[in-house]
Parts: sequence; structure tokens; C-alpha cells
Amino acid sequence: MLKRLVLFVGVGMALAGCQESAKYASNTKARAPIPTETVSLMREKGMEQSSPILVRIFKKEAELEVWKKGRDGRFALLKTYPICRWSGQLGPKKKEGDRQAPEGFYSITPALMNPNSSYYLSFDMGYPNAFDRANGRTGRYLMVHGACSSAGCYSMTDEQIAEIYAIGREAFNGGQRKFQVQAYPFRMTPENMAKHRLDPNIAFWRNLKEGSDNFETTGLEPDVSVCGKRYVFNARNSSKFNAAGACPTLDIDSGIKQAVAAKQQADDAKIADLLSKGTPAVRLVYQDGGQHAVFRGGRHPEAGLLAFSRRTPGYDPTLVSRPDALAAGPQEIVLNDGGAPATQVAAAAPAESAPREAAAPKVTAPATQMAAAAQPAAAQSVPLPTPRPGAVMVAAATAPGEPAPAVTGKPSLFNRMMSFSGLGSSQSASTAVEANVPAADAIVTAATPTPASPVADAPAVRPADATTTGLW
Repeated sequence: MLKRLVLFVGVGMALAGCQESAKYASNTKARAPIPTETVSLMREKGMEQSSPILVRIFKKEAELEVWKKGRDGRFALLKTYPICRWSGQLGPKKKEGDRQAPEGFYSITPALMNPNSSYYLSFDMGYPNAFDRANGRTGRYLMVHGACSSAGCYSMTDEQIAEIYAIGREAFNGGQRKFQVQAYPFRMTPENMAKHRLDPNIAFWRNLKEGSDNFETTGLEPDVSVCGKRYVFNARNSSKFNAAGACPTLDIDSGIKQAVAAKQQADDAKIADLLSKGTPAVRLVYQDGGQHAVFRGGRHPEAGLLAFSRRTPGYDPTLVSRPDALAAGPQEIVLNDGGAPATQVAAAAPAESAPREAAAPKVTAPATQMAAAAQPAAAQSVPLPTPRPGAVMVAAATAPGEPAPAVTGKPSLFNRMMSFSGLGSSQSASTAVEANVPAADAIVTAATPTPASPVADAPAVRPADATTTGLW
């Protein structure tokens, strides 16, 4: 009798699985094959369609990379996709309605893949994760989707998301249980870290760079944990971690630890060299996010707001990207390393570039020349606060407002250079700066304009995206 019951249950489950597959087989978008050209590219690079993937996103450069595991067990870059639209500013998402696209490390499971998205196809990033929750951040429905319009998401064209979705689907079919998304404000190079050293998010970004360094050094997906309200990478004792509690002594493989430390030391030396050569500190201020240069000027048929409105029932223009926000490009504010912000603002429109490995926009005119140039009214209205006397930069790797873990040993070359130049203390980069100087006053920066009309993160049409259904 028991055998018959087990057999009956097994047959029922098998039939249910067939019914589920048949249901989604009728969804042409979700079942579209990986394009032939991309399959050929996989073969050229020694990759299988079913091998695991990893996604990296770079906000300033507006690029999304898909990496795939090769036969040697390491990840290699498969393809780079230009991002059609992201909203908000550089920096993490902190609260629902701020229009910020998330930055951090996220795990995508099959249940987060949505074949019935109102934005063609999508996958939810899983925001808020353990780090976000530990830091009191709120928000929902933060996705990578199609339609080229964003209210806190990374939006691709429909053709792009169809390909990315298919690559992820085949990786899941091949046995991958979840794939990692690494979302960064910019490529974590010494040049970018030096330029953005006075941004209030620098502590968080240095923490993200630790994860980037782990991945780029090993070619392996970093094991991501959270303790002390910060990300921790490749710690073997992570099962004992409390996301909001203090971190214990970390147990990290010595080989990985040494390799990552060597990269960080080399990067710190490069940053110190850039500072010694007078690299200015800047902050980019966007009207409402950006997009890759290949989409500028309406040259792409899927990049227009009109195309989005035609195919989206219940279209509400207040919940999507404002087309006028891209007209002038981001404004580059030059900050004075001596303690007072510069008063000049220069346009920093993205340069025309190829979608793969595009270089960051660069403004070469010195501050004195920028002051003489005619400037947009919106740029001139950006407030530039005056910091308290004696304010210095925070270059911490811990979460803002949190005590840093004890650090022993000789300060890095980067930290000694920062201390010498008056931009940081002589303590380690993961330590709080000068005593009695509040963190809020210890960073010299320019205020970010408030978006014209703050709205919820949810897309205009939410029902199909609000309920994510597994594909398998």
C-alpha cells in the first residue's frame, strides 16, 4: 500500500512538473533561445551554454557584464551590454522612493526570474539583502528589466534582456542554484577611487572594492557574508556571523588573503601616485540617472520613451525615466582637497564609445577654465556647502556611522599619502578619522539635487512584476 502511495505521489509530481513546463513553454519571450552569435562566442571562449554565470554592473559607465565559468573553473567575461537607463545618482539605494538603483552583492534564484514582466522580461535583484536590512535600508521591486525606463532599476532594451534572461535560464537548467550580481557605482579602479575620494559614500565603496578585488584576483565568485553592517568576503566562519553584530576574527584562506592584499597594496600605491600628481576630487551629479553613450541622441529604436509607452498598459510618465534628464549629461563638481569645495561646475556628457569596456567620461579642462565657460542653469543652482574648519576626509571601509574593527600593523602607502596630503588620518583606511570630528562634517562634498518628483520604486504597471514565479 505504501509503495502504491509513493508511486502515486511521484507520478502526480511528474505531471505537475510537465504542466508547469507547458505553461511557460507558451511564453515565447521567456523560452527564446540564446542568439546564435552569442552561442558561437561561448564556444570560442571555451564555455558551455549550461555553465554558471555571474553578472557585474557598473553604474557610471552604464555597462552590464555577463561572465561565465570556463572549463578551468574560473569565470571569464562573455559579453558586455550597454545599459539603456538607470535612475538616481551614484551611490546605494537607502529608502523606498529615492529612485536609487541598488549597489552591492545580490543573489538571483530561479524564483526571482519573471517571465511575465510588464517590462518585457525581468529578474528581481533581491533587494534588500542582509547588508541592506542591517543598515536600515528599504525598498522593493528593484530589477534588471527591459523597456529602457527606470524608477530605481537597471533597464535594458527588450532585445538585451531577452538574451540575458536566456543565458541565466540555461545556467539554471544546467544546475546553477543562484547567480551573483555585483552592482558598483563605477569600475573600481585606482583612478575612480582617487577621483571620488571625497564622496560621502567612499566608505561603502571601499567595502565594495574588497569584493571586486576578491573576484578579479581569483576569477572565482566570492562568498559574500555580512557582519558589523558591512560585507565580508570568503570568510570560512561566516555561519557564526550576525549582520548587525560585531565581526569576529575572520577565517580566510591564506592564499586568497595574500593575493587580494597584494592587489590592494598595488592599487593604494597607484592612488597615492595620482594624488601626488594633483588628481582632482570630483563628484558627478545627475538630473536622474544616465545611460550608455550608444543610446544618446535617440539613435536606438528601443531607447525612446514613446516606444515604452506604446507597449505598456497603464503607462504613467511620473513613474519612469524623465527624457529631459539626460539632455545635459551629469555635472562634474570639482572639490577642493584643502577643505573647501570649488565653485565651478562643468558638464561631463558621456563620450561616444563602443559598448564593451567603454572608458569613463573625462573632463580635462582645469577648474579656472571651467568657470569662464557658459554653464546650464540647472548646474549653477547646485548648492555647495561650506564644511566646518578642520574637516577632513573619511576613507573608511566600514559602514558610515559604525565603529571600525581594530586594525594593527603599518598603515598602507595609500593611507600614509592621504595623511600627508591632509585628506585623511594616519590611521588605517578602515578606521574613523580625527577624534571629535562628526562623520557628517568630515566629508567635503556638494549637495545632490532632489529629483523633481520623488516616487515609489514600483514600475507603472506592477501586478505582473510584483509576483515572481519560478520557471521550473
